[in-house]
Amino acid sequence: MQSSRRSFLAGGMASLCAAGAITPASGPAFAIDEQGTQLAADGAAPQQGTRSMTCLDYGLSFLCNPASFNSVRFWIESKTTLIDMQTDATLEFYQCASCKSENTFGEKDLLYADNYDFLPIFGGDDLLIFRRPARLSDNYRQLTKAEDVWGQPILKLREGKRVTLLETWEQIRDTTAAATPIVSQTELVNQDTGLRAIIECPVKTMNVSHDKQMYQVDTGPIAFPDLTRRFERPIECLSLAFVVFNAPHFADFVIEQPTAVVEDGQEKCQIYHYSKPFSLPAQNRLLAVAVPD
Repeated sequence: MQSSRRSFLAGGMASLCAAGAITPASGPAFAIDEQGTQLAADGAAPQQGTRSMTCLDYGLSFLCNPASFNSVRFWIESKTTLIDMQTDATLEFYQCASCKSENTFGEKDLLYADNYDFLPIFGGDDLLIFRRPARLSDNYRQLTKAEDVWGQPILKLREGKRVTLLETWEQIRDTTAAATPIVSQTELVNQDTGLRAIIECPVKTMNVSHDKQMYQVDTGPIAFPDLTRRFERPIECLSLAFVVFNAPHFADFVIEQPTAVVEDGQEKCQIYHYSKPFSLPAQNRLLAVAVPD
């Protein structure tokens, strides 16, 4: 496998277990296809009055797998970067788009009758799979080694060709109206645990009020990191969530979890649903990504 600044080193996972901290090691956890990866912007000057930054181009970023029985390709839907502030080590998690449970390559009946949503998150050597049926299930979260499922994952990442930080409401308004792709970055910090995270995702829904001169991002699912404690395997900190914000200093989240269905004051059953919204201090950034020529 080829080395990349995007890869969190697999040995750091063992160090985490032994020392209670994420630490770097000597080899990458992911293979990177260099021809499919563009790590630098194209050198174009940012627009006047704006700052140039980097993010993925989510329309062009994928995660591929080499297994001969199914070389499945997933669209990358969001990226969460976990940072150990004690060591500066980082681990990037790639949340992929959801699909349905299927009879892959069957002659007929290609969807299972007892169907469920299927969503994978890759990070380090690990793979976290979410299976969401119509009822609660012990198999909702499955943690395994990525290589054991479809072989060693191959990241096909492309950064935005020209990325511009949107710093004013007018810039956000005009970029939204121009149908230019927008990517959000939400940074969270927990000083008690010494952990920091950056959630990056394409903005799927952008609300703009001309009357109030306000915007509001509403997008997901994303991989929300629980920074309140250090997990033995860092990928275990993740849950599926939506993120909403309309200011640079806080973000609201709602996490998918077992949720009671109540009718006439009585609980009828429980299902997986996004519920119990909460708010956190955050640093939010909005980035405009130029459409490739």
